[in-house]
Amino acid sequence: MQYRVSRSFRLFSAAISLASLLVGGCGSLPLIPFETPPAAATAASPTASVTRPPKIGLALGGGAARGFAHIGVIKVLEAHGITPDIVTGTSAGAVVGALYAGGANGFELQKLAHKLDESKISDWSLPDRGVLKGESLQQFVNDAVSRRPIEHLKKPFGAVATNLTNGESILFRTGNTGMAVRASAAVPGVFKPVRINGQDYVDGGLSSLIPVHSARQLGADVVIAVDIAARPGNQPVRSTIDILLQTFTIMGQNLARHELKEADVVIRPLVGNVGSTDFQARHDSILEGEKAAQAALPHIREAIRKASGG
Repeated sequence: MQYRVSRSFRLFSAAISLASLLVGGCGSLPLIPFETPPAAATAASPTASVTRPPKIGLALGGGAARGFAHIGVIKVLEAHGITPDIVTGTSAGAVVGALYAGGANGFELQKLAHKLDESKISDWSLPDRGVLKGESLQQFVNDAVSRRPIEHLKKPFGAVATNLTNGESILFRTGNTGMAVRASAAVPGVFKPVRINGQDYVDGGLSSLIPVHSARQLGADVVIAVDIAARPGNQPVRSTIDILLQTFTIMGQNLARHELKEADVVIRPLVGNVGSTDFQARHDSILEGEKAAQAALPHIREAIRKASGG
């Protein structure tokens, strides 16, 4: 696997490269340590009444090539007048989330997904601490958001990554958008860790697979979480990369169960049969995202009604 690259591995690189893009520059990226929100934000009843229109948070989870399902969810929400005010993302969810927060609507995201040429965002290197640098993906993201830093995107956005040294989750809220997304999607062993402010960061899915905490931290009153992680037993395992990603999925399940308790609505697109490296299944993934979001609409409206004091 060191010098010859199979087709499936190229597809995987593209899918996750889409979650790492943007190495816009070599500058450091200011960080906000990931932390549990104050008690008022994480009370047992997250839909407590507020005196202003409730802020809606969209928490997009990791899941490699299944991340295209996030686009279908966004399309349906927009079509029904439900506009998230806050977006957080982990890994593949950070990629889609950054582009969405940057101003692309659901249909524009879909066009971008169908036109994406994975060969242009795969930057191979001699095996070191990963076989992909992630710089092309970073550049792709930065170009897509017109090279704006996170704090200047059109919606509040946060990307979750994991500190490789101590395992802590970090929420990136300012600085180079592409670099933050690249760090969030840097799957260990596949992508090189991203060094920021003297620290190495890797995939956020190792510490917060579905960033509900982050959405609460940024002020969301209602959190819609999108879970695209394949359940153990459903996910095709055909290659070394599939085994690696399945391992991450198993590790992330307990974390996700705990964090999802704080979400008001959890949307689970049926993408369990989409392989982590199946980049060509983007159309099916988008459709599954649409169907799952459509089914969740009554629950979303009810959560918003309760949060509005209705």
